[in-house]
Amino acid sequence: MAKRSLWGSKVGFLLAAIGSAVGLGNIWRFGYMAYENGGGAFLVPYTVALLLAGIPLMILEYALGHREKASPPLAFARVNPLWEPLGWWMPVVAFFGINLFYATVIGWCMNYFAFSLNLSWGADTSDFFFNTFLQVSDGGPFDLGGIRFPILIGTILTWVICWFICYREVSHGIEKASMIFMPLLFVLTLVLVGWSLKLPGAIDAIKNHYLHCDFSKISLTTEAGRNVWVAAFGQIFFTLSLGFGIMITYASYLPKKTDIVGNALTTCILNCLYSFITGFAVFGTIGYMAQAKGVDFSEAIAGGPGLAFVVYPEAINQLPAGNRIFGALFFLVLIVAGLSSAISLTEAFSCSICDKFNISRKKATSLICGLGLLGSIVFCTRAGLLILDIVDHFINNYALIIGGILECMLIGWVLKSGVMRRHVNSVSTVKLPVVWDILIRFFTPVMLLIIVGSALLNEFSARYEGYSVKALLFIGGGILFSTRLASFILSHFKWDPARLTERHHEPEDDDLLV
Repeated sequence: MAKRSLWGSKVGFLLAAIGSAVGLGNIWRFGYMAYENGGGAFLVPYTVALLLAGIPLMILEYALGHREKASPPLAFARVNPLWEPLGWWMPVVAFFGINLFYATVIGWCMNYFAFSLNLSWGADTSDFFFNTFLQVSDGGPFDLGGIRFPILIGTILTWVICWFICYREVSHGIEKASMIFMPLLFVLTLVLVGWSLKLPGAIDAIKNHYLHCDFSKISLTTEAGRNVWVAAFGQIFFTLSLGFGIMITYASYLPKKTDIVGNALTTCILNCLYSFITGFAVFGTIGYMAQAKGVDFSEAIAGGPGLAFVVYPEAINQLPAGNRIFGALFFLVLIVAGLSSAISLTEAFSCSICDKFNISRKKATSLICGLGLLGSIVFCTRAGLLILDIVDHFINNYALIIGGILECMLIGWVLKSGVMRRHVNSVSTVKLPVVWDILIRFFTPVMLLIIVGSALLNEFSARYEGYSVKALLFIGGGILFSTRLASFILSHFKWDPARLTERHHEPEDDDLLV
């Protein structure tokens, strides 16, 4: 069997892992969640969630990939063959449930980068985004209404970039791309933040709406306060790319002697720090817009895609000078952040296919990128935004969380968390304490169950965003059922027997990354 690829350096691995975690959600979701949930006070449940769920799960995924030297399906099959379908579900959901529409959203960003050069979105940025650019269907998610070719072109370009980078070996493809993308992303973000802070009204908006602390909103004595804690745990889970199978895959390319705990801590902390820093740019810019228009900040702020494609372009319009450069800078940040995540989503599934069917990386990458492009076309239609909204809701609220719960059960109870902890401590500089066992076996899965239960209660109390029951069942339920079915089918293909035992650990001399 072929020698398994390895990262060329510790920095390369960390940049790739952080690139996977840092995505569009860091820019348009974290700041808005903080604003809605107590401002600076939101950092309390967010930090608790990071310590008690995010870091333990990151260590778990790094440890599993490193110990088994395999993608999720093979790693799970080695622990217990009955759990292989779960190992498939993670990359299948990540690729077909997320990456298909994620590539399209990056295509939106590419279009808006071009629009920013001459402010093509005009004065009414909302009408431009929904009616001119997306041309959202009036007939609901089943009325596709034809393909929007500017979006399709951006989507094709996204898939070509993913293919070009993932086609090559890890140390020459993803690692080299990350060494370019991530420093570029950090520099562009800092420039964006610095520019935003100089705008009139920016500092006041940051102080009064981003960093102010309303501790009443995070009180555990109220239902609203408890919901904030649940939201914080959910945000940590999503922002760190947990449950996608990505971190298991990336860790499988690490050499034998690797500081699992130290790398997990670095990845988690830098990702969350990036989210926090981007909030300054978002709130500073929107604060300036609110002041320039003479409206309250609450009327200007928005969450989700509306922030990036409606509110931010409107804010850019208000800038007294340099608005074209500022706009291009903002959308370039979104493109780079999006591509780093899309590449990792592609790699997790590609590696799984390579491990299972013993085919080359080049063939696997070409196959799945072709399938990915075909699957993304539906999101390039006039109903694309509506379908995307439903798919994203069901994947994020159910598929990934359930995968995380089952992952904790497998490592905590089937393999036994003590076995994994001893493996981590045998290869790491920073040692893992026994409390990790308690978190993985009890606390983390219970918190994830609470998140799923909360989502289900909301589901039954009101239809999500007013969509029809038919749309929610057919599209949302359909994506959950189809990815689960695909996982079972893939798990029933036979392994090469040697694959279940050979881990390809490298010689000691090659172990330490520099």
